[in-house]
Amino acid sequence: MTESLSRRLGEIVRLFLRMGFTAYGGPAAHISMFHDEVVKRRKWLTDQEFLDLLGATNLIPGPNSTEMAIHIGYLRAGWPGLILGGACFILPAMLIVIALAAVYVRYGSTPQVEWILYGIKPVVIAIIIQALWSLGKKAVKSWLLAFTGAAVLVLYFLGVNEIPLLIAGGLFIMLAMNIQRLKNPGKIGLLAPLAGWNRLNLWAKSGAARLGSLAMLATPLTAVPFSLPLMFLTFLKIGAVLYGSGYVLLAFLRSDFVLRFGWITDQQLLDAVAIGQVTPGPLFTTATFIGYLLGGTPGALLATLGIFLPSFIFVAITNPLIPRLRSSTWVSGILDGVNVAALGLMAAVTIQLGRSSLTDPVTVLIALTSLVLLLWLKINSTWLIAGGAAIGYLAALLK
Repeated sequence: MTESLSRRLGEIVRLFLRMGFTAYGGPAAHISMFHDEVVKRRKWLTDQEFLDLLGATNLIPGPNSTEMAIHIGYLRAGWPGLILGGACFILPAMLIVIALAAVYVRYGSTPQVEWILYGIKPVVIAIIIQALWSLGKKAVKSWLLAFTGAAVLVLYFLGVNEIPLLIAGGLFIMLAMNIQRLKNPGKIGLLAPLAGWNRLNLWAKSGAARLGSLAMLATPLTAVPFSLPLMFLTFLKIGAVLYGSGYVLLAFLRSDFVLRFGWITDQQLLDAVAIGQVTPGPLFTTATFIGYLLGGTPGALLATLGIFLPSFIFVAITNPLIPRLRSSTWVSGILDGVNVAALGLMAAVTIQLGRSSLTDPVTVLIALTSLVLLLWLKINSTWLIAGGAAIGYLAALLK
């Protein structure tokens, strides 16, 4: 291993281990923190490159922020970086969840962490706003793109699912930017990269379907005795086909582990989701908690591997295609549309989080102060997260 590669791998390990311990607030917040670290501070990527990665992750199944970590690791240090970027982001959350699951199994409850979230959530709002401002300046290149992002924001609150919104945003911008080319059949060859992308999507979806069929074939319609292989296959299926929010993950987990297998109760499932939400790192570590409940530490490790493994595979397949997609006149429009649609969805999530996070003058002050420190003094978001946790702890002591 060359010294340069060794140094880059060390940078990836240090960055994503730290992010894994401090990245609270869900995918939108995680991606905002990644942008601050790899675009603003380290200059590993440009804003446009970061946006294209974000657009690509929104087009494949799996947890977006984890896939961004995998993408960044691959671009920075090749295949070893791909593995370490994702693994180091997942590892801290997995270890924390295993520890909390052990407490849960022994005492039937988990430690109270509301005081942490009280101070951290307003900081998360500021981090996302800062990223939206920075990325928006690069992504919103025209009034048409601005209209698309705003339309996605409105339609999301009208109840339209995020996946159709992303696809529609990409197709709308592609057609709007290339409407004249549609009148010239000689230009149709420019659609070749899009055809390749469609074939890749079909291949990925058929592969996901095969994984789902494999798990279903191994799954009787009545409650069955617990087995580690069946649990692993089920989480593998979920990781391979799941688009959307944590609420979609909840539906998948309930369908398989509560209704089909009868391995856990609804209350245990809700506790698992709560643990995934209040711990740093990816929400998919909810699988780690369930795995521990069912099979101890081996179950936790297998569950984590199963639900995250498809993300590594999808990123490895799609990452080399992103520059080719950007160089295509047609598909570049899709990326631009998906990028602004993703920012519209991030804005919607910010509004939703703000309603539940900015609940009193103290939390509003924390958010405003954090935003000022981010935008003008360029304070590292990790320190702001730690400061928010400290304020939350002090607030709990004063009550």
